[in-house]
Amino acid sequence: MNYIFFILIVLSVVFGILNNTLNEVTNSMLSACNLAVKISFSLIGIMAFWLGIMRIAEKSGLVKYLSKLLELPAKLLFKDIKQDSPAIGSIAMSISANALGLTNAATPIGLRVMQELQEENTKKDVATDSMCMFLGMNTAGFQIIPATVIAVLAGAGAKNPTEIILPTLIVTTLSFVLTILAALLLKMIWRKYD
Repeated sequence: MNYIFFILIVLSVVFGILNNTLNEVTNSMLSACNLAVKISFSLIGIMAFWLGIMRIAEKSGLVKYLSKLLELPAKLLFKDIKQDSPAIGSIAMSISANALGLTNAATPIGLRVMQELQEENTKKDVATDSMCMFLGMNTAGFQIIPATVIAVLAGAGAKNPTEIILPTLIVTTLSFVLTILAALLLKMIWRKYD
């Protein structure tokens, strides 16, 4: 990644010299750095807020309640997981965190889910159907409240950063459902060739 940024900077300077716009290139780089810092600080604020809300939801039992609501659908989708597996609760927590737009909080939970699923895996060098299903669902990232996107838009000076909620809900719902259907379809197709 460092090489890519280095090449982009060198190319910008070279083309700035060739086009006699080096001053504009330099000003753009500095203003972009300023904007990046501003957005980072707004992200810190919104992430601290939502992580605090998530912590309150955890302490109050709301996350466990959401996880319990999601346990039945999780058990239906992840049939090859043992009934008493801790992965079921972790999957529900990961989906809950993603739904609340806390993708940064959902990542460590998702990693824990994959570790728990790997412990139950009998063929350690091949991903199970549940691992593939979870990876697809986690990547699709169903969101009710896109907290990170709202924070970036607010940091960039958007007049109404919350107007992204409905389009995000529609798109993430569609991608989430299509991911589940694709995983189920590919599972059936793959079974024919096993």
